[in-house]
Amino acid sequence: MEAESRIRVVIAKPGLDGHDRGVKIVARALRDAGMEVVYTGLHQTPEQIVRTAIQEDAAAVGLSVLSGAHMTLFAKVIELLAEHDASDIVVFGGGIIPEADMPELERMGVARVFTPGATTQEIVEWVRSAIPSRV
Repeated sequence: MEAESRIRVVIAKPGLDGHDRGVKIVARALRDAGMEVVYTGLHQTPEQIVRTAIQEDAAAVGLSVLSGAHMTLFAKVIELLAEHDASDIVVFGGGIIPEADMPELERMGVARVFTPGATTQEIVEWVRSAIPSRV
């Protein structure tokens, strides 16, 4: 019997921000939609997040950033993925991120940013359309 192809996503909460209700809701929504989700928990460093994504053979990393450190944290995760020959892992995220920062995040390689008001259905549909399934 062939294994079902599922999207594997690491969901991470980098930095010092301790607000995790939203990220847990997103992780649950992705899981309920049939994806394999690894939630790393609070206060993760970019190094820990990248290590987990590689070890878990993730197709994507979703970052939740509410602290205002999004430019630094997204950049560092993308840089570390490139250093580990893992640039094929799609990086997306959400949080309190100003509209003015979106073009720079896109330029650095962030595939999508979901801001407050995004529905879990919108996030699930985007992940399904943008992230490749793996067996």
